[in-house]
Amino acid sequence: MGSFSLVHWLVFGIVAILLLGGGRFSNMMGDVAKGIKQFKKGMAEEDDKVDPARIDAKKVPDPAFDRDGEKLREER
Repeated sequence: MGSFSLVHWLVFGIVAILLLGGGRFSNMMGDVAKGIKQFKKGMAEEDDKVDPARIDAKKVPDPAFDRDGEKLREER
């Protein structure tokens, strides 16, 4: 009683197309497609950005002493 069957949805779609007109419905779907393309483009541009902190990171020098306090390399 509360749910719609496939036939109900088809009739509803046909009535909506008749009321809105085929061209208007087509334009709305085109606008939805443009919105999806812009969203995907925005997500791709966001991925392309590089974090400058990761580029400027310096390599950590090797330790001068091991865990037991033995000297591994000479100090400069």
